[in-house]
Amino acid sequence: MENFIVSARKYRPATFDTVVGQSSITTTLKNAIKSKHLAQSYLFCGPRGVGKTTCARILAKTINCEHIDANTEACNVCESCVSFNNNQTLNIFELDAASNNSVDDIRGLVEQVRFAPHQGKFKIYIIDEVHMLTLNAFNAFLKTLEEPPPYAIFILATTEKHKIIPTILSRCQIFDFNRITVEDIAKHLAFVATSEHIIAEPDALHIIAQKADGALRDALSIFDQIVSFAGTNISYKAAIENLNILDYDYYFTITDDVLIHNIAGALMTFNEILANGFDGHNFIVGLSSHLRDLLVCRDPVTISLLEVSDNIKEKYKKQAAASAPSFLLEALDIANKCDISYKLSKNQRLTVELALMKMCSINSVIEKKTEVGITKPEPVKAQETTAAPVKEAPIKKEVVQAKAYSSIPMSSAKPVAKETTPEAKVEQDKSFTLEELLASWNKFLIKVSNEKRMQLASSLSNTAPLLNEGYKIEHSVTNKAQEEEFKKNKLELLGFLHKDLGNTSITIEVVVKEADPSTKKAYTNKEKFKVMAEKNPALEELRKQLDLEIDY
Repeated sequence: MENFIVSARKYRPATFDTVVGQSSITTTLKNAIKSKHLAQSYLFCGPRGVGKTTCARILAKTINCEHIDANTEACNVCESCVSFNNNQTLNIFELDAASNNSVDDIRGLVEQVRFAPHQGKFKIYIIDEVHMLTLNAFNAFLKTLEEPPPYAIFILATTEKHKIIPTILSRCQIFDFNRITVEDIAKHLAFVATSEHIIAEPDALHIIAQKADGALRDALSIFDQIVSFAGTNISYKAAIENLNILDYDYYFTITDDVLIHNIAGALMTFNEILANGFDGHNFIVGLSSHLRDLLVCRDPVTISLLEVSDNIKEKYKKQAAASAPSFLLEALDIANKCDISYKLSKNQRLTVELALMKMCSINSVIEKKTEVGITKPEPVKAQETTAAPVKEAPIKKEVVQAKAYSSIPMSSAKPVAKETTPEAKVEQDKSFTLEELLASWNKFLIKVSNEKRMQLASSLSNTAPLLNEGYKIEHSVTNKAQEEEFKKNKLELLGFLHKDLGNTSITIEVVVKEADPSTKKAYTNKEKFKVMAEKNPALEELRKQLDLEIDY
């Protein structure tokens, strides 16, 4: 029986040009070899499976090659290259620092450095997982690393750069390896599949690339696993079944249900997902990623952030066109809150179902511009007793001070000169009618209602404002609570009216007018107690006997 060689070893790059996704690093190393500017020590950092040790081996092989070609690659025919390919070279030493991390191990390595190579130009020492060395081992290595013999080159590799002491870092030329992109991994997997005479769907290769999380070695291991499962024909369905990944179609179906407010359909699809053995948390995390992909798919600038195959990308474009950005942002917020609260919930299924029901209700809430259970105040209408429209009101000559509107956003406040002539004032302030005032007043009322500032909305909608000469507005409220709320937000209202009506001479006066006792509504604690005491006089007697005071 022939021994099987895993793809990660069989298709391990043997030249700089075959290294996947690290072109900037390989180009730098090739230029250093070509110009003979080799450093005495290198440090290769980065996540697992991105080519650190592979690049170290290629560098070691190339600098000892006797006939480097014009592209700065090893010839593979000279004695040094042949011995390297057969794992028989005496000039390249590999040390696994995870299992050889003591001072004695480093001292043994330092002893070897003293002897010059009997063949070739350099002795190369590759130390993998160098962060595993003990502090004493690092200290024993410092002097040799700083002043090695001219024929010695050290290549250190690590996945945890932060664990290496600064004195080691300062003695090395550092290369940071990046995670390999999904597209690059998918292309390499397609090459491997073609070389192995395996038929693989592009969607399946993209799923494998995404699952690998930027590590090519992991991607090749997953590829071998799926080949063992599906044989020489790898389909998208076989890939997601073997990797226990939710099909894209589930997310597209759920999103379609949410867009048409189909709560029942969304819940049934989620039930099917659970019945297939998938975890609710994985589902909500996947749905968040799906919504994010829809959002980036709406703009041609960000569509490059969508790392899926062309076939799936078309589905995203179609669904993104039917989804408003405001909906996607709100749905993302709901999914994120569900993700955070999932592990703390005692009823985790209900947590996800509640999130789906909220998503299904997003568009209806946006259309109504109010939330369920909150009554939107009616627009203020002009009363029969209000003043007539102002045609030509006299213009005030006083200069409006900017500090009077300190709470108004700078973008809404108009610059006012220190001295303004009457003629300039006429050009600056526009006249307006009572109808225009009411329209602007209602705009502000709708704004505060949508912001759920219902106490202020109640104060504004109590009565219609009166417009007097000199752009003086009089607004009446029925109690002290409404008056205080109105005064707290008076400057904000003034700034809004100044900007909307184009007139900075507007002033507002609030007046408390007691309502008819038969229709007056109790707001403060004192008023509420008074109403209850009128209905039940025994309450007043009880208060006196216990010497109680009403909390304001």
